[in-house]
Amino acid sequence: MAGAIIENMSTKKLVIVGVILVLFQVFSFMVGGLIAPSPTTAVPYLATKCVDSVHHNEKSTKWFTPWGPNQCHKIRDFEEATVKKIEANNIVFAVHIPGPKIEMSPWFQFMLVVLQFEIAFKMYNQIDDGAVVTIDVGLAYRDDTFSDWTELAHSVEQRKLSCNFTAVKTFENEGRYYDCNLLPFMELGSVAHKYYLINIRLPVSERKKTNVGIGEIKDIRLVSIHQNGGFTKVWFAMKTFLTPSIFIIMVWYWRRITMMTRPPVLLEKVIFALGISMTFINIPVEWFSIGFNWTWMLLFGDIRQGIFYAMLLSFWIIFCGEHLMDHTERNNFSVYWKQVGPIAFGSFCLFIFDMCERGVQLKNPFFSIWASDVGTELAMAFIVVAGICACLYFLFLCFMVFQVFRNISGKRSSLPAMTKARRLHYEGLIFRFKFLMLVTLACAAVTVIFFIISQVNEGHWHWGEHTVQVNSAFFTGMYGMWNLYVFTLMFLYAPSHKRYGDEQCGGGQGSNSGEDLQLTTTVTHVDGLTEIYKMTGKEAQE
Repeated sequence: MAGAIIENMSTKKLVIVGVILVLFQVFSFMVGGLIAPSPTTAVPYLATKCVDSVHHNEKSTKWFTPWGPNQCHKIRDFEEATVKKIEANNIVFAVHIPGPKIEMSPWFQFMLVVLQFEIAFKMYNQIDDGAVVTIDVGLAYRDDTFSDWTELAHSVEQRKLSCNFTAVKTFENEGRYYDCNLLPFMELGSVAHKYYLINIRLPVSERKKTNVGIGEIKDIRLVSIHQNGGFTKVWFAMKTFLTPSIFIIMVWYWRRITMMTRPPVLLEKVIFALGISMTFINIPVEWFSIGFNWTWMLLFGDIRQGIFYAMLLSFWIIFCGEHLMDHTERNNFSVYWKQVGPIAFGSFCLFIFDMCERGVQLKNPFFSIWASDVGTELAMAFIVVAGICACLYFLFLCFMVFQVFRNISGKRSSLPAMTKARRLHYEGLIFRFKFLMLVTLACAAVTVIFFIISQVNEGHWHWGEHTVQVNSAFFTGMYGMWNLYVFTLMFLYAPSHKRYGDEQCGGGQGSNSGEDLQLTTTVTHVDGLTEIYKMTGKEAQE
């Protein structure tokens, strides 16, 4: 009976395949570390104070540009506004993105903007506890320096201030600035235009208690973060190359299964589903974002990643469960509903959370679930629950792997008398299976380690004359690693055309004594160790 390729491939060929995969893995890290630039760029901006001559009770449809043609009438500070009797409601904070002689590009993929207030300490104008700033903000765009600005979005938002004053609150320290945290401000899912303009108003109303008790705001600073165009091109190239690779091996894998006389078993179906999810995440639909203003690409990318990770987590559970030979019920998806159900529920909850954030941002790019206390508590609850579930899942997976290892070791000690060649064959299969399980755990561990490294280092290392972009290496390396992992699973677990016959097991009478059986690493219905367990009878039970 033919088993999987992992059972019938010689050790020499298996080593060669392993070396090739390692070389591809190293190459994927090198692509990001040595070729691609840093994944993102952060650009700081200081808002320009423009004067709106229209009375604050009237509606102004004018856009205020801080520089270039038709630039606004500017003031240096609020002291100048006081001298010229300019009210706070007639001051507009204007930010032009990008700076002079620079253009934005669709290759930047997205634009995330955070905001920070510069607030001076005044004894008679301090920041109240729980102070909330009301922001009347508009976003416009144009594709040349002469046409009129076109409104892209407009909203009235609230942001809760989180500021600390490190010095003693005395008259001597008046004029010193609070230390205020960055606040979420805006997120665009595409950068389809060359120029963007942000106009911010801070309307003041004593009657409505709007922007009262927020201190003396001196300036507004913004930080715009976008993906680097060079990294985008490298990322697209990787996806374009890997998509046909995974698709071809997936078609080849399923063709081999359909050639079998038996129907596919559960493990084969799950591996094929994992290949489909990997292909889905690989398809480089991002190429269309260069020519189309698809603002939903960030949300679509999150959905694709969620599907893949949910499928991967479910696969690991089923993979271990199908190799636990003491389980009488296998090859049945309903057996795993207690393990796979929570994964599906957790993935659905994360999808709802993502829709509450990026789904709403499709209509209002200034919306943030972190802007309110309720939203922050809800978001933190999601993060904490997700973290706890991830830890519990990893511990449960390690327990299942331990069970499988202990199960195999127990069965191996109960093997009946066999020829030396056949015993070595089974021992080799056991070693290969254990090695594959350890590689699986190593992939998960490497992902976590590189994620931590990317967060705590400065983003790049200097290696001789070369600069290694660690964050870029993390993205391309992890992406390449999971593609190689799925590729390897489909290749090694595809049905083999070889048959484990007399010549391989050394011939002789022992070859015909019922030992022509598959081991636990096979994906066929016949489970070798289970059969061996039955053959040994009372001896095995003891």
